[in-house]
Amino acid sequence: MLNGKTIFIAGHARLPQGMAAKSVFDTLTITAEVDIKYGVILEASCTLATEHGRDFIGRLLRGISLKDGVEDAIEEIETYYRGKATNAIVAALKDLGLHFHQIKTEEIQKV
Repeated sequence: MLNGKTIFIAGHARLPQGMAAKSVFDTLTITAEVDIKYGVILEASCTLATEHGRDFIGRLLRGISLKDGVEDAIEEIETYYRGKATNAIVAALKDLGLHFHQIKTEEIQKV
């Protein structure tokens, strides 16, 4: 679907001390391919240390619309993810949402 209808965006946040991923990265990054018109996350990934964790977060975020804000995504994370990175994931999601809304604002200003 790479025909100008999707965008790739990233959100970043600091990782807490004592996390396995902290030895590789200082920040947690969530990347997402997003439908530009509806803001729906088509696919997402993050820099958690385990493949299972990355896949789990990707499945949780898939289908959520950033157009409606990140509150639904945060609720999903806080309900179903029980790891040390919860606060970092939430912060990265907020950053991701901010980037999406900046892109949409720029798009509107061009019209």
